Amino acid sequence: MTSLKDIRSQFLSFFAEQDHFIVPSAPLIPQNDPTLLFVNAGMVPFKNTFTGAEKRDYVRATSSQKCVRAGGKHNDLDNVGYTARHHTFFEMLGNFSFGDYFKEQAIQSAWSLVHKEFGLPADKLTVTVYHTDDEAFDLWRKISGLPEDRIIRIATNDNYWAMGDTGPCGPCSEIFFDHGDHIPGGPPGSPDEDGDRFIEIWNLVFMQFDRMPGGKEVPLPKPSIDTGMGLERIAAVLQGVHDNYDVDLFKTLIAASVDLTGRPATGDDAPAHRVIADHLRATSFLIADGIAPSNEGRGYVLRRIMRRAMRYAHGLGARDPLMNRLAPVLVREMGGAFPELVRAETLIVETLRSEEEKFKSLLERGLKLLDEETSGLESDAPLPGAAAFKLYDTFGFPLDLTQDALRRQGREVDVAGFETAMKAQREAARAAWAGSGDAADESVWFDLRTEYGASEFLGYIHDTTEGVIQAIVRDGKPVERADAGDNVEIIVNQTPFYAESGGQAGDAGVVKSESGASIVVKDTKKRVNALHGHIGKVENGSVSVGDAVTLSIDVPRRNRTRANHSATHLVHAALREVLGDHVAQKGSLVAEDRMRFDITNPKAISESEISEVERRVNAVIRQNSKVDTRIMPYDDAVKSGAIALFGEKYDDDVRVLTMGHSLEGDDKPYSVELCGGTHVRNLGDIAIFKIVGESAVSAGVRRIEAVTGEAARLYLENQANLARSASEILKTSIEDLPQRVEVLVAERRKLERELSEAKKQLALGGGSTSAEDQVLEIAGVKFIGKVLDGVAAKDLRGLVDQAKKQLGSGVAAFVSVNGGKAALAVGVTDDLKERLSAVELVRVGASAIGGAGGGGRPDMAQAGGPDGNNASEAINSIERAISA
Repeated sequence: MTSLKDIRSQFLSFFAEQDHFIVPSAPLIPQNDPTLLFVNAGMVPFKNTFTGAEKRDYVRATSSQKCVRAGGKHNDLDNVGYTARHHTFFEMLGNFSFGDYFKEQAIQSAWSLVHKEFGLPADKLTVTVYHTDDEAFDLWRKISGLPEDRIIRIATNDNYWAMGDTGPCGPCSEIFFDHGDHIPGGPPGSPDEDGDRFIEIWNLVFMQFDRMPGGKEVPLPKPSIDTGMGLERIAAVLQGVHDNYDVDLFKTLIAASVDLTGRPATGDDAPAHRVIADHLRATSFLIADGIAPSNEGRGYVLRRIMRRAMRYAHGLGARDPLMNRLAPVLVREMGGAFPELVRAETLIVETLRSEEEKFKSLLERGLKLLDEETSGLESDAPLPGAAAFKLYDTFGFPLDLTQDALRRQGREVDVAGFETAMKAQREAARAAWAGSGDAADESVWFDLRTEYGASEFLGYIHDTTEGVIQAIVRDGKPVERADAGDNVEIIVNQTPFYAESGGQAGDAGVVKSESGASIVVKDTKKRVNALHGHIGKVENGSVSVGDAVTLSIDVPRRNRTRANHSATHLVHAALREVLGDHVAQKGSLVAEDRMRFDITNPKAISESEISEVERRVNAVIRQNSKVDTRIMPYDDAVKSGAIALFGEKYDDDVRVLTMGHSLEGDDKPYSVELCGGTHVRNLGDIAIFKIVGESAVSAGVRRIEAVTGEAARLYLENQANLARSASEILKTSIEDLPQRVEVLVAERRKLERELSEAKKQLALGGGSTSAEDQVLEIAGVKFIGKVLDGVAAKDLRGLVDQAKKQLGSGVAAFVSVNGGKAALAVGVTDDLKERLSAVELVRVGASAIGGAGGGGRPDMAQAGGPDGNNASEAINSIERAISA
């Protein structure tokens, strides 16, 4: 038996030998078509190449592209499990020519592969061509030798492909395999063509024309080829089975499902096992490509696929989570061809487990409430929309789950009534928002949130994506268009730009439209906790609501930011190890050039403690281990030991970031935290961590400031340059610099003391004259008062005390002038305190120098003022006060 793996490999090798470049599968999130929910065909990643908007280094390509059809226009979800060939996830084998070869070589290659390489008998093959495509008809007849009655002309659009209302288009040619007359059905184009006997296995698209507005088609200057062969379908043919679910991959997955549930894959249980196997593939690949279950957008489709499989698992009697136990089987089967499955295996398993646990509780509660709501209804009466909305709004039971449960009873839901109740709730929410005290223009964002839903953030995986402009806000109001020079904020359906939250700064970058207009984005903010507002300026051209745009973040800036963000997790863990478990994060700032981290700690962090924190963080960085991300219910994450920030609001499902390994030699991770920000993929990407500051923020809160990567290297280089310059100035080695500086500091302190003492002596002695010559007698009181230059304010008290000793009985007052400001000290000997108060005298003097009062004791008081020019007047004022 030819395995599915072998068929994939054989197909790609066949075209590689014909000079086709093997292109790895693109992610399931479209990178070049924002109108698509998922990549749903093999040509989607090459769309811009076919239109000429993108140039590649090759003109021939081949791929096995992963595809999903489970939402939007292409939705096969409800058929999966009940037909032989419907899947939510499938692989599309294809070969492509971008203006190189055309019909003849495409037909020649197709015939050689299916007939000679795969060995399918010619009498089992039938082909179709568009009814006017004589060229293709003649080429098939010449190359294959098939009789004319097995080269069927089809006049419908089934055999004519178009990229859209305008743009590339052309006729198709399909290859069918005849499974035999024991299966009902007729050849294509016949009245019985919808039967299962003749199965299309390959479609060749001849991209030949360019459709203009109005419908006219003109020949393309470089016709191209796009083909698609479903891997599961060709595997069924080559393995001699009629049903895709009988191929080797599905047999393995279904066998694992049977083993875990104990229920056979036959009879009424067969569809359930098929659904589980198919949906396991879809959910695992979607999670691996960065999609998380949610209630909107792609995340909603993922959750819907998951829950459909989980409903069937519940029906098979599985009371414990089942899907997560099947995921490793899928990874073993497909991880070789798709390494992203191996990389994300832990994330896939944890996400499936947590979703199934939540779903079990939801299902049991919802079905009980649903029974209560339907118990009083007539047998054929629909469930009222208000009741369905209550199940959704109050108990989290989604509408599609309600519809599916009631379908088995032959009962419908009043969907119109459900929508009416939904609209009423939105209006009530808007009214509550308008009355919440927020700025008036916030209602603009609320309206946009209601109309378009949340922005989908793709930046965990992608740096560049395409999107559609949903809104342009200028001067606080929505507008339809913005021109060069306008400052705007735009909302796009999907974006790689991280919006500022959790301490991490918003992304910057560029948004470009297909017309060439560009917006330079300076910042990204989160509006009403759901919309990513891209704040910037239209640099050239004009942009309008509805424009398709390419959004590209500033990657080097993002890399620096996420290095700093990951470092905050490591420093948090290190601080708790060094200082104790009382340490808790109180705030942070994560920017491209630095990080700031505030923690609870009752005292300053010592130099030795800072050094130990740095040592630990850098040791973990050198481990260069992969940063692991999991999606878990909040309660489970906290129970598992993940650190959550006190006072922070978290969703029911949270991202859990695990970094590094314990430095104590055990198997514990170094850091486990809840975080929605962007982070490095491997810890080595941080490179270096260096603390550059430690300070107090408030009582019991300390702040750490640090840098990483190139910023850390530049900081250390600058520190080294400063040390080198200082050593050259002091004519000593860097090693001896601390001792040399210590000697100089000691010498300076000695000189400062000597100078201070000389100034005091000069102040008291007045130069060559004695202190007694400076004494006045005022109203029988001896008084010494002087204005001093360059004497420190702290030395005035000592001068006053010495002057009082010299006087024996009297008043001393000194004013020191430094930098234009004045400091004043007044002393009164004990025998005069009843008559004169130093406090009252100093206030008189302070008034003269612009001061407000002063303070002290009756025998000693001090004050200050900004007006040093009036220092002499302060002394004169004190003299007058004594004489009064």
